[in-house]
Amino acid sequence: MRNIKLTIRYDGTRYAGWQSQKNGLAIQDVIQGIIKRITGERVNLIGSGRTDAGVHAEAQVANFRTKSKIPLEKLQLALNSMLPRDIAIIYIEEARPKFNSQKSAKSKLYRYTIMNNDYMDPLIRHFAAKCFYKLNIGLMKKAAKYLVGRHDFRAFKAVDGEKKNSVRTIKDIKIEKDGDLVYIYIEANGFLYNMARSIVGTLVEIGRGKIKASAIKEIIAKQDRRFSGPTMPAKGLCMVRVTY
Repeated sequence: MRNIKLTIRYDGTRYAGWQSQKNGLAIQDVIQGIIKRITGERVNLIGSGRTDAGVHAEAQVANFRTKSKIPLEKLQLALNSMLPRDIAIIYIEEARPKFNSQKSAKSKLYRYTIMNNDYMDPLIRHFAAKCFYKLNIGLMKKAAKYLVGRHDFRAFKAVDGEKKNSVRTIKDIKIEKDGDLVYIYIEANGFLYNMARSIVGTLVEIGRGKIKASAIKEIIAKQDRRFSGPTMPAKGLCMVRVTY
């Protein structure tokens, strides 16, 4: 039995997210369906993480097991020739037998893109969120330092999110400004439901002067979603890298 590892790039605009679900078209379902057409097997494609509806990926990682003997190069070519134009397999390789794209992951890096001016550039409208308010990047960077480390991030997850342990470790947060674009990179050992987008929403509120940078410590301590910022739109979020 072969264990095939895929690195996948996709525009998540028209999908209900990565994970299979009853109420929408999922990226997992699309790829699994094409694998079945190519190999004749119904496989379980395990993704490194669940990206939500509208979220994109530069390098989502997934793996599946197959009895097929199709060479990797031909398998990649076949997949890409049958996948829709907004999904592509950018790399394929044989993984060790025990490799699991989700359980083997050590950290994930996400990037959030904000268009910070008085109009939305039509060329990136599907990949960036709009913020009309002038942002103080210095204050946002100061606040981000309080988020780095091992904390209970209950205050930054969706109210109806998962009930499991909400302690995570943020390894790094970087904020960069390039003209009218603001990029926020967050790397952590794992993310709660809506955690990245809620963190960005809180940093935006700090950047526009609605929340003090030092208040981050209090928000973490209170563990209450009502005290953190809004959840930013999904379209600005992109999975950049998974580290193993």
